[in-house]
Amino acid sequence: MLISHRVEGTTLHVTLHHHLDITIRAAAALTIEDLVHTHRPHHVTVQAPAGEPTPATLSTVLRAHHTCKALGIPLELTGSTTAAQRLFAANAG
Repeated sequence: MLISHRVEGTTLHVTLHHHLDITIRAAAALTIEDLVHTHRPHHVTVQAPAGEPTPATLSTVLRAHHTCKALGIPLELTGSTTAAQRLFAANAG
């Protein structure tokens, strides 16, 4: 299983179980976008695998962030390194 999710109240929690590579990046991003459109949450968290994310993982999270931002839904990246958090924050703004 690549991605799992759960909804708690108005928050959609998405878990990426493995770091992504370029061959599955688009499918993962579309899956997250479909979850957002289906559940219409007020907040989204994406739990990345431990360690430094691959560029494809970060790209997927950024694409999901842009979708959420367009809908007015905040997205938070969790589980990644501090450096990845800073990179995400810099690119998400």
